[in-house]
Amino acid sequence: MSIADLAAKYEEATKEFISVVESLSPSDLDKSDSEGWTPRQVVHHMADSESQSNARLRRLLSEPAGTIIQGYDENLWANNKTLGYSELPIETSFEMFKVSRASTLATIKRMTDDQLQIAGVHTESGPYTVAKWFESYAKHPIDHANQIRGCLN
Repeated sequence: MSIADLAAKYEEATKEFISVVESLSPSDLDKSDSEGWTPRQVVHHMADSESQSNARLRRLLSEPAGTIIQGYDENLWANNKTLGYSELPIETSFEMFKVSRASTLATIKRMTDDQLQIAGVHTESGPYTVAKWFESYAKHPIDHANQIRGCLN
């Protein structure tokens, strides 16, 4: 798949998540799925995840020789009271999601197909290429849009 194709896929996933979040009513925010996650928590997670994603891609592209990509436990973040996933309003996190995705998309559109092979090392999964980054983050918003839909049913 070419960078142009990947950029289009990335952008479509972003639009789908935005559409789902914009359709939420205030009463939808705290409905939970079978795993206990609420749309509110998902939006906060996506802000954190996408800001990490943006930094990861930039790091891979700028520091390709042995870049270390730090993993994190999303459940620990979601349950950390200081981070406020369960009670904070979603507006700031939703804006962070949109800005992170827009910034990353601008970077993607400037990439070349050869850059998909740039590699670093992920602390949890080992060798980590830009192509592997795409596998995770191109569909990430769709996975979580579906998770939110599951909370509402």
